[in-house]
Parts: sequence; structure tokens; C-alpha cells
Amino acid sequence: MTDLPATVFVLYGATGDLARRMVLPAFWELAQRGLLPQDWRLVGNGRGDVSHEEFAGRVHDALTEFGPFGDGADDGWADFAGRLRFAGGGFDESDPGSLLDVLAEARAELGGRPQLVHYLATPPEAFAKLTRGLQRHGLTEGSRVVYEKPYGTSPQGFRELDELVLSVLAEDQVFRIDHFLGKEGTQDLHVLRFANGLFGHVWSREHVAQVQIDVPEDLDVAGRAEFYDATGAALDMLVTHLFQLAAEVAMEPPASFSPADLQAAREGVLAAFRPLDPAEVVLGQFDGYTDLDGVADDSRTDTYVAARLWVDTDRWRGVPFVLRTGKRMAAGEQRVSLLLRRPDGPVTDVPGHGNVLSLSLSGSGAVDLQVVAKQPGPDLALAAATATLQLADVPGGTPLPPYVSLLHDVLVGDRSLFTSSDGLAHAWRAFAPLQERPPRVYRYAPGSWGPVEADALAEPAGWLLGS
Repeated sequence: MTDLPATVFVLYGATGDLARRMVLPAFWELAQRGLLPQDWRLVGNGRGDVSHEEFAGRVHDALTEFGPFGDGADDGWADFAGRLRFAGGGFDESDPGSLLDVLAEARAELGGRPQLVHYLATPPEAFAKLTRGLQRHGLTEGSRVVYEKPYGTSPQGFRELDELVLSVLAEDQVFRIDHFLGKEGTQDLHVLRFANGLFGHVWSREHVAQVQIDVPEDLDVAGRAEFYDATGAALDMLVTHLFQLAAEVAMEPPASFSPADLQAAREGVLAAFRPLDPAEVVLGQFDGYTDLDGVADDSRTDTYVAARLWVDTDRWRGVPFVLRTGKRMAAGEQRVSLLLRRPDGPVTDVPGHGNVLSLSLSGSGAVDLQVVAKQPGPDLALAAATATLQLADVPGGTPLPPYVSLLHDVLVGDRSLFTSSDGLAHAWRAFAPLQERPPRVYRYAPGSWGPVEADALAEPAGWLLGS
């Protein structure tokens, strides 16, 4: 993409799991699609002493395992590898390791004043020291800094981190990632609602009886159990992904689709989230969790959370938003569903859940519309039927995976799909009662739909998935 300035992209935690699984494959795909600047360098940073060539080999291994390599998909690798560098010795306020020297070399190779992007693909406890290091070593001016989640692990922790970050960087330099906002299905929420009167006119409490945001996972936490045990489902998913999805559904129409207007609309509705009532939250832990390596025998960490959220705006007052996620559940799904109110009239026995507008966020995304139709045959019998639109089938474009989309937005400076300081402050305020007064943690069987105690949260309709 020749209209972007020359860029040096610094990847902290470059040899870690997140970089290998997500960031490096996304960067490769940007290169393959011609969405990177014409002139760029990627500098990996870590504690080890790794040569540029050895780092390139590790990147190749990561792309082979987690990326699209194979069957000729590695065409262009030689050019890509030639732009990779590694700066060892770690990086913090007191010691920059070799990063300053490697950056000087990369800048000299590109010439001029290349754009600088820092990506913190590190554990959250490293964010503060890396931020101080960027300031101490003169790497903040004109740069963009990407922070992974969780951005804070409590309201106080969020405030302390954000105060530090905003003392070093301007808000428009900060890109706080929530990769669910980068999903094609999530982005299509805007278009589905605002470009289609069929849906836009029913997007309120007059027509919607309940909103369900359901992200069950059939995977466990093997390989990252130590990190997960210090976090849990509520911190890992509820205050981050599920709250942001609820805000996408519930926000008022933005003045435009500009980044500033979209963020303002999202912030406005996050401010209207009623603080969670712990009595309307169910936590769970799957049987066998404490047998995993890295998990204490007496751990009470939640691997499941379901919550009833209330949005106190004129549009949504009185409509429950029921949110659910968990590990080792019966299936893996990512779904946002609006259950419409049953119509008044002569039809009194509507089958199933009636009319449901549902968006799958998995893969390239899909829109499902459940309607009630006459069952074919001589009798006037009713049946539920579903029409599905696969977003990948929409002509004229190619879906971008979430990290590819978000990395591209960082490069062009588009903050539409990133969380803001004010928005996260509102989310933490709504989440705080759950940390202050956590409910008991129920057990559930692997392969189930979680603790049965959570069924009451979705009444009277019941959960769409697993019903």
C-alpha cells in the first residue's frame, strides 16, 4: 500500500505465544494482500539473544504452524524475511537492550522519519514498565502503541495503568485491542442495523424481548493454564469482549461512521450499563480444571460466567442482555441474537423462540433470521425456519480475519474498532460489583452447557444454544 508512510513495527514479546499464533500470521497476511507500506521493517523484541536470521526462522516456523503456509502460500517469503530484525536483551526503563541500536539501523535503511508502531504482545504486568521505557528512551513522539487485553485487571488497576499511559501518550496514539471488535460479523452489526429498515425499525425495547450474547468454547486452557488461573472467564471475556459486543448492539445511532463518532456512540451506551448485580451472575468451573498443570489444587478461578446486564437507556430499558461464555462446554460458538417479541393476534402457539435475528461471529460471520412459517401439508401447522446469509458470500470483497483487520487499522490510524479510555472506565464501573462481592463458583461437567443455575438468567425464553 504505497500511500502509507515507511513504518517500523516493533513487536514486544515477539517469541511468545500470542505473537506466534495471532500477530505474526496477521502481519504476513497483510503483506500477502498488499496492505503494508511499501517500505517497512518488523523488529522483534525479547529477552533472549537471537540473531536476525534465527528470528526469521522462528517466524517461518510460526507461519507454518499457525499461518497459511503450504501449497505455494509462502511465495514472497524471501522478501518478507529480509525485512525482519530482532533486538534482544529485553527492554525497560533502565535498560533498552539492543532495541535502540536495531531501531537506528532500521530507520537508516528506510530513510527519512519512518512511522513507529509499538505492539505490546506481552503479559499485562509488563505494560507499565514497557510504557515507561518508551518514554525514557525517546520512543513516544509521533508513535502508535498497541496494548493487548486485559488492559487492567480491576477498576483500580485500570485507572493506574491508564493514568500512566495517558501521561506518556496522547489518547489518539493509543490502540487498546479487543479482537472481537475486529470480526467481520461484529462490524456487520452496524450495516445490518443502519442500512436496512427491516432491522433498524425493530432495534429497540418495543420489539426486542431479550438480547443474548453467547460465546461458549469447547476448548480447555491447556498450555496457558497458569495465565488463565490468574484471570478467569469474567476478567478474560466478560468485562472485555462481551461488554463491547453489548455496546455494539445497544449504542445509539452515531452521527457518522467516522472513528470519533463510532467511539462516542459506544462510550455513550457503556456509560448507561447498570452495574452488575452479583445475584444476577453465575460463575462456574469445569470438573478437572484443578488437575491441569499450573493450576492450584484449591483454585476457585471461574472458567464459566453468565450474567444478566441491564442497559438504562430509553431504547433498551427493561430488556435483559444475557451474556455467557465458558471453557470445555458442549460446543464452540460466537453468537449475538435479538429475540423479538411475539406478535399479538390470532396465532397463539408460536413454535420455538419465534422470530430471532442472530449473527454468528465465527469465521467470516453469518446472519441468521429465524421466522415462523406454515409447515407444508394439508393442515395449518406452524414450524420454525431459518434463512442464512454467509457474509463471505457477499460479492465484491474478501473477509479479513480480526487481527489482520485491526493491524491494518493501526497502520492507517483508524481507531473505530479500538476501545477508548472513557469507554473502558465505564465498563470497569459496571463490572466492579462482581469483583467486590463475587458469587459462589459452581461445578459443571466438561461437554455440558455449564452450571444449571445459569438457566434462570435467560428465562422466560431460555438459552438459544443448548436448548
